[in-house]
Amino acid sequence: MPQTSLKSSPTFVAASFHALSDPLRIQILELLRKQELCVCDICDRLKVPQSKLSFHLKNLKEASLVKGRQNGRWIYYSLNLSQLEILEQYLAEYKNINPLPAQLCENND
Repeated sequence: MPQTSLKSSPTFVAASFHALSDPLRIQILELLRKQELCVCDICDRLKVPQSKLSFHLKNLKEASLVKGRQNGRWIYYSLNLSQLEILEQYLAEYKNINPLPAQLCENND
């Protein structure tokens, strides 16, 4: 059985996919693909209030999809590429699956 690290455990993978299930969070990730940004810049570009953005950034951080770096009073967000690579590897494993056909049920009910 392959060893799983904390960040590739089923719970962490599920949290990552849950974080990816919201369109606004996808938009945040798309912005962060280009550059590290502070909250105020993300708010301006997505036209969302800071309270709403903070909620979504919290979800992305809890799933380890983004990371924050404090500089003075500002926090700058960027993609956590190592977690995205773990998700990529997780999904890539499904390309190599060749499941066996189901066995016939012997229940005659």
